[in-house]
Amino acid sequence: MKYHKIPEETIRRMPMYLRALSLLERQGQQTISSGQLAQQLHLKSPQIRKDLSYFGAFGTRGIGYPVNETARQIRAILRLDTPQKAALVGAGRLGTAIASYPGFSLLGLDIAAIFDNAPNKIGKRLGQLIIEDTRAVQSLKERNIRLAILATPSEAAQPCAEALVKAGVKGILNLSPCTLNVPRKVKVVSIDIAMELGILPYYL
Repeated sequence: MKYHKIPEETIRRMPMYLRALSLLERQGQQTISSGQLAQQLHLKSPQIRKDLSYFGAFGTRGIGYPVNETARQIRAILRLDTPQKAALVGAGRLGTAIASYPGFSLLGLDIAAIFDNAPNKIGKRLGQLIIEDTRAVQSLKERNIRLAILATPSEAAQPCAEALVKAGVKGILNLSPCTLNVPRKVKVVSIDIAMELGILPYYL
């Protein structure tokens, strides 16, 4: 499957489908139609069918999608069928909130390491983990951690990103309010909460 030919917006919607299906799994629901799934996610059912069709055959006409099997297939597509570990860089207010967020486990994601450069934070416990010095980021490759969440101030983001790349990280969720300069082989997804909020008044 040549995923690079699939629209990025389709890839971005796949975790939404997986989260919805995972919740249905927990509730014991056996099947769901594209229309029911679209209603839950505020999407159009043709869009859901088109997205899934990029990856092969899903569901049965007139019956719908088998919840467990469809969730399993999407986990495999997203490579979430084996647990994925991520490192969190930045243990400030945003990083602390991220570390406490329970939604990652629903997708099989696990924050396995937390780093900060503040002496008053290093060595302290945050959830189940001990905050490490950012200089220890270099150990990520040995720990088989290839994903990272960057929640640092903007001035620290680029140096931290470079350290993560050197440590073998292949994907970065950038929550810092800046643009990162990394090699093309490293995928960066940036979310600037202030910029997203700034869009909303236009629609009022």
